[in-house]
Amino acid sequence: MTKIIAIHSYRGGTGKSNLTANVATMVAQAGNGNRVAIVDTDLPSPGIHVLFGLNEDQMKNNLNGYLWRKYPIEKAALDVSHIMNKKAANSAMYLVPSSIKVSDISRILREGFDFEFMLEGFKNLTKSLKLDYLFIDTHPGLNQETLVSLTISDMVLYIMRPDSQDFQGTAVTVDVARKLQVPKIRIVINKALKEYNFAQLAQEVESNYKIRVAGIIEQSDEVMRLASKGIFAARYPDNQISKVIQGIARQVMT
Repeated sequence: MTKIIAIHSYRGGTGKSNLTANVATMVAQAGNGNRVAIVDTDLPSPGIHVLFGLNEDQMKNNLNGYLWRKYPIEKAALDVSHIMNKKAANSAMYLVPSSIKVSDISRILREGFDFEFMLEGFKNLTKSLKLDYLFIDTHPGLNQETLVSLTISDMVLYIMRPDSQDFQGTAVTVDVARKLQVPKIRIVINKALKEYNFAQLAQEVESNYKIRVAGIIEQSDEVMRLASKGIFAARYPDNQISKVIQGIARQVMT
């Protein structure tokens, strides 16, 4: 049975795609032979492919092409297993990217797409690739694509920054997930300044939302320096931030 994890944020710039790529990679290389895929459903502003070193030429098949019924979704799944720094027998990692062509993004914004057909694609992908975990990198905010993704998810990771806008916006999105009866909801706090009291911050968030904080990731010059050119937790597994990400991955797997 494939476990579906949606990673969402109320607004852009929270580090959602970076978290998705890092957590999914840690799950894939956990040593259990996990088969993992990520689908970039942030069709208006795709970007997660950059973390896997992919360019436009490598993404000629993508989620857009599937949604326009050009080919089966598995034809758009790129094997990115090379990103893992250790690989157990039978483990694999795939990415279904979204198109970064301006014309394709404009068409999606203009015409939309069939949400039921996207869900059908998720089912076909999990079956054809024999997935243990499917990660959905959602579009920020509340829209129909997000609602559809939440309805099929076994777990939602909300990523937020410790500021007032995110505190208020996350409250709205968490309430939606509760109404949709998502089985497991967790919050990840990102870009927390080092001088913050992390225990107190976690307690405040958990008290406000009545949801467990899966991890707090501090603002890091090292992460900024990498500039999305790779998976941080795979490159620097002994870094404290990587250890927090590994802890989040363990919660995904339990």
